[in-house]
Amino acid sequence: MANAFKNKTQRQIGTSLTAIESYTVAGSTETTVIGLTIANTSAAQIEVDATLNDGSNDFYIVKAAPVPVGSSLVVIGGDQKVVLMPGDSIKVKSSAGTSADAIMSILEIT
Repeated sequence: MANAFKNKTQRQIGTSLTAIESYTVAGSTETTVIGLTIANTSAAQIEVDATLNDGSNDFYIVKAAPVPVGSSLVVIGGDQKVVLMPGDSIKVKSSAGTSADAIMSILEIT
């Protein structure tokens, strides 16, 4: 089994749930999300949602979390990790158009 650390990014996230870098776990891969940071890039406070999508359903990791101007929210990190199985993805949404950037750090096991 090979292990690889990777970053996946998404800019200008708006009001629709958006998969980070269109990343979906491949069939022969297990992925551990070791970090997810969402930054507010707008001139006003925003609220963000982050979900785990299992291919059919979205499950909230955080819902309507406030992110002040010039700040970011660490949704996953420290002691918290999220395991993704084949077909899973992480999606993010903001309360305002093109107002958030996201960086997701992962460990892929193939």
